[in-house]
Amino acid sequence: MIQTHQSLKQYNTFGIDHSSRYFVKASSAAEIKEALREARRMELPVLVLGGGSNILFTQDFDGMVVKPELLGIELTDRQSDRITVAAGAGVVWDDLVVWCVDRGWGGLENLSHIPGTVGAAPVQNIGAYGAEVGDAIDRVEGIYIDTLEPFVFLAADCAFGYRSSIFKTELKGRILITRVFFSLSAHPQSNTDYGRIEQELQNQPDKSVHSVRQAIIAIRSQKLPDPAKIGNAGSFFKNPVVTESLASQIRADYPQIPLYPADVSGYCKLPAAFLIEKAGWKGVRRGRVGVHTDQPLVLLAYEGAKGQEVLDLSLLICESVQEKFGILLEPEVNIL
Repeated sequence: MIQTHQSLKQYNTFGIDHSSRYFVKASSAAEIKEALREARRMELPVLVLGGGSNILFTQDFDGMVVKPELLGIELTDRQSDRITVAAGAGVVWDDLVVWCVDRGWGGLENLSHIPGTVGAAPVQNIGAYGAEVGDAIDRVEGIYIDTLEPFVFLAADCAFGYRSSIFKTELKGRILITRVFFSLSAHPQSNTDYGRIEQELQNQPDKSVHSVRQAIIAIRSQKLPDPAKIGNAGSFFKNPVVTESLASQIRADYPQIPLYPADVSGYCKLPAAFLIEKAGWKGVRRGRVGVHTDQPLVLLAYEGAKGQEVLDLSLLICESVQEKFGILLEPEVNIL
């Protein structure tokens, strides 16, 4: 059923209280198509909303928000060493990770405890601790918003990149994902070389996917605030990719800055959190918004904060980092 003037406060992890002119939860492909037909009839823009963990509302949405709630996880194929699993777009992302880890299948354990839904994961190509969801995706199914025609994109067609995909670039606003298929390892060897995973695994009984998951949860819980307690969307900025020359210049002044490999030769990735901290923003609060005291990548929205206040703070941070390091940070969060 289509609702009108629906508050979106409970549907975004920043807890920003903006509203949508029309809002519909769709639990089947038929309901999705019905909502999209109605939006087309009324000539309304459409916003597909997953878990709301990667969006910042700065104003009301004068269109139709469609929230897919297609559920279900199933094993679709099993080979000697590979497992294929399908999950509906409305499945909570971490519920899928638990489902796979409990069966001893590898590929998603490093992406534990990330908020959001399965349908949103390919759009952002969510990643953490040396893993990206694009590495585990077999194919993505959905429909085109304008024609209601179905599509199937194999992983190679999704243009997965750092926090990006074809769904976030060329097809942004044009598609709605209904189901995602994942190719997992039946005999996993988890990537534990990133960050503090090996250190945290010392507190676990082994290096199984279950133990890796528990280590990741412990690390994330220490670094990231709970959106149920204070509004945030996790990492607000992408880690910038810069030339090795610029990275060397920065490292000459800050020898402790870690450098990570990039996908392009002659470039490397810098931790945005380090740059933000050195620009003086770690733990800073400005009225109803602020920067987390432990993880400078996380911007906080205290009770009553407006989306524009969060955006204004992010722009000030970008200005400071650019002035100090000559690097323009890009938001990881989608700003509406």
